[in-house]
Amino acid sequence: MRTLKKRLVALFAIILPTIFILSGCKGSGSQETITAVGSSAAQPLVELAGEEFTKNNPNQYVNVQGGGTGTGLSQIQQGAVNIGNSDLYAEQKKDIDASKLVDHRIAAVGMVPVVNKDVNVKSLTIKQLRQIFSGQVTNWNQVGGQNLKITIINRADGSGTRASFESDVMNGTPFVRSQEQDSSGMVRQIVYNTAGAISYLAMPYLNDTVKTVNVNGVKPTIKNIEDNNWKIWSYEHLYTNGQPTGMTKKFLDFIMTDHVQTNVVQKMNYVPIKDMKYQKDYKGNITPVSKGVK
Repeated sequence: MRTLKKRLVALFAIILPTIFILSGCKGSGSQETITAVGSSAAQPLVELAGEEFTKNNPNQYVNVQGGGTGTGLSQIQQGAVNIGNSDLYAEQKKDIDASKLVDHRIAAVGMVPVVNKDVNVKSLTIKQLRQIFSGQVTNWNQVGGQNLKITIINRADGSGTRASFESDVMNGTPFVRSQEQDSSGMVRQIVYNTAGAISYLAMPYLNDTVKTVNVNGVKPTIKNIEDNNWKIWSYEHLYTNGQPTGMTKKFLDFIMTDHVQTNVVQKMNYVPIKDMKYQKDYKGNITPVSKGVK
């Protein structure tokens, strides 16, 4: 019996310090996470900025999810997430009370028409794009291309990319009924695989699997967006429900640093806010940016 007691005492002597040590480790390594949800156009930027943020702030993580602008604005309005990512002003979205949200514009982004690489059209006018996406023009030979049926791949309703394209191109003309996709990556893949296909993508999603189309003779470049020569663009908004605090504020401040705006925003084919020479309000009015005002 005495031998058993001695063994138990010895065992507890080993276990108790171990429990204490493990408990101490857990406390010193506690993690903090914020969640950003919404725009697929903003998603690559927020993800990479989140990774950079964590490098500088170990144990603080940014969980980034897509779902589209509508989801981002709805979720932040409900207080379900820390940040709602949007390609639109909250004022542009039905059922969103913009007065309760705080807008943080982190970049501008161009929306670019893309076609299957076999389509031999290099440039379209805004009017021609409108005619194609409204179903008035149905064959590429009607706009200077070959005799080939046009297949439209649209973004799903609720997409901020779609709403931006609709505002800048369609001018109130409704889209023709066509195939719709939630994912920018899927849109790109379908255009690549489909003869005669056309759609549009945010600039960070462009690659050599699809062909970009100039608009009104203007190339989709960062400089042309800065100067408003490229007309199809929007802001990337990160919305908070009230003024941000804690880690959310820390992350938003980090995104606006010169390091991120230069090394992340610009290199990913977004336009840093400070470089924009024109500004656009929620009604679509465009005015020059006053010096020192962004």
